[in-house]
Amino acid sequence: MAERERPDPFRGYNFRVEIDGVAGAAFRECSGLTFETDPVEYREGDEKNLHVRKTFGLRKFTNIQLKRGITTDHHLYDWYKEVLNGGAKLRDGAVVLTDELQADKLRWSFKNGFITKWEGPGLNATSNDIAVEMIEIAVDRVEMTVTG
Repeated sequence: MAERERPDPFRGYNFRVEIDGVAGAAFRECSGLTFETDPVEYREGDEKNLHVRKTFGLRKFTNIQLKRGITTDHHLYDWYKEVLNGGAKLRDGAVVLTDELQADKLRWSFKNGFITKWEGPGLNATSNDIAVEMIEIAVDRVEMTVTG
């Protein structure tokens, strides 16, 4: 039987999040790895073509949203509390996608992040769901690299 000519896609559940100064924070969900570049329309006054040209504009990076089961580990809330008190340290980090053997394959590194939103768990006495906290990290820039 011939070998496959194209690689299989990675599974979305094999990932980890690294944040400077936050040890051992495991997350169940990550979203917001969205990047955009605004087009800027431009036209010279004496241009013969009756249409605008487009060039690169501002780059935008969506907030990274992370969810995890809430525990007594309060490192993330302490970081957000620094933001509330006006003196938060900006932190770098990464979202790393791994293969089935947990080898790093893709890395989305972010720069100058701070927590812009912290959401506590929804509590319901008639449910047996895990209590989940959510944070949103605003970032200056995100870059993707292939690591494996």
